[in-house]
Order: sequence, then C-alpha cells, then structure tokens
Amino acid sequence: MMKFSGYTKAVLVVVSFALLVIQVYPLVWVFISSFKAPTDFSGDNPLSLPSQFTFGNYYSVWNKGNLGTYFSNSLIVAVTTIVLVILFSAMAAFVIEKMSFKWSQSVLFLFLCGIMIPIQVVLIPLFILYNKIGIINTLTSLILPQVGFALPISIYLFVSFYKYISNEIMEAAVMDGCGVYQVFWRMIFPLSRNTIVTVVVMNLIFVWNEFIFANTFIHDLKSRTIPVGLMDYIGQYGLTDWGATFAAISITTIPTMVVYFIFNKSVISGMTAGATKG
Repeated sequence: MMKFSGYTKAVLVVVSFALLVIQVYPLVWVFISSFKAPTDFSGDNPLSLPSQFTFGNYYSVWNKGNLGTYFSNSLIVAVTTIVLVILFSAMAAFVIEKMSFKWSQSVLFLFLCGIMIPIQVVLIPLFILYNKIGIINTLTSLILPQVGFALPISIYLFVSFYKYISNEIMEAAVMDGCGVYQVFWRMIFPLSRNTIVTVVVMNLIFVWNEFIFANTFIHDLKSRTIPVGLMDYIGQYGLTDWGATFAAISITTIPTMVVYFIFNKSVISGMTAGATKG
C-alpha cells in the first residue's frame, strides 16, 4: 500500500472535503428551500434559511398539481425499461460469451457501436415512425428507445462478468441433465447479482431523469413523466413558483438517491467485475 506523509494526508483530506461540499451543498440547499414560504424568495439573500418551515409546498405539488401522475408514469417507464434491459442484456451476453459462435465478437462489436450513436440523431426518425404506428403520447414511445440505448453498455458489463465464470460449471450442469435455459436461469443469472444491481442503478438514474424523449414524444398531460412535468412550475413570462419547484425536485430525487445509497457496494463490485480474475 502507498504511504503518504502527514502533510499529504492533510491536503487530501481538505481537497476531499471541499469536493464533498461542492457535490452535496446544492442538494441540501434545494431540500431546505423546499420548506420556504413564497415571501422567503423575495428577500435579498437567496441562501437564507426559511423564516418558518412549512410543508405547504409538498402538499401543493402532490395534491393540487399533477406530480402524483408524473411520478407514477416515471415509475412505470423506469421499472418496465429496467426489467427489459436486464433480461435482454443478460441473455444476449450469455449467448455471445458462453455459447461462442463464429460471429460472436462481431455481434458484440455491433452492439458496442450503439454507444457512439447520439440520442439526438434518432429523434426525428423515431417520431415519424411512432406517429405512423400510433404510439405517440404513450409510455411505450419512451420505453422502447431507452431500452435500445441502454443495451450496449449493459451487454458489455454482463459479457465482462461472464468471461470469469468457469465453463466447467456449465459443463457439470449439462452432464447432470440441465438444458441451456436451465443453465442460464438456475446458475449463470443468479451469479450475476452484482452486475444486475450495477445495470439497474446506472440505467435507473438515466431513465428517471430522461427529458429529451419525454419532451419529444409526449404531449398529453396524463402521459408526462417527472422531468417534463417540472416545467409546469414555470408560469407566464418565466415566473416560477420556486417553493413548489424545489419541493417537486426534492421528491423526484429521493428515489434514485435511496437506491444508490442502498446498493452502492454492489455497484462498485459490478463495475470492477472482470478487472481481476477471482
């Protein structure tokens, strides 16, 4: 292990603390501001604490606004997208890595090429296609492209993990009478827990906060997701209900933060899977 002098350690601690403050302070400020009354935002000091803490902003955005609808739509899109990404990427990676066929590496290369395609490039073609088949203003129009764009990196993570699963385990299972599907579902897939958690957390953050597809394909108020729904709090001439806005932001950021804090160790293990052979 590397040894540092006392001065170096002190500098590293100060730098780490400064970076922590830079990262955490905006979240803390937004959360505190969500309890402010409208009169608190008209003062000269926007960084001041609330004159009195009030839950009125939360009541307003959840009951009087449409945040509940937006939240449920985002939840449906996120859960459906994550489930499909896990299933498709895990199975595709298993075929590519463990059922090695002649063009397996070429297929993997084609999947990885999808990482280089910007989302903005496909917006107009997808809009025309979805309009023709009649899925504009439906949650399906949000799920399909997000599954497609999440597959390349997800497949790569699973392939990297499967490389270090011994083929002897599979051979022993086949000799015991297991078929291909049994080998995958009963042995390989359960061993991929850390990689699954990594894929879930990575894609959950992206899907939950996705704005471009939602803003392009959804115009119906009832089908909006949270990122697009937050625009409701910008009124005429750019006037903004800051208390309600900060309350809505606080509510929408809590799920991703909770998921990450619970599974952060598994995410780190999944990201490093394949870096060293266990």
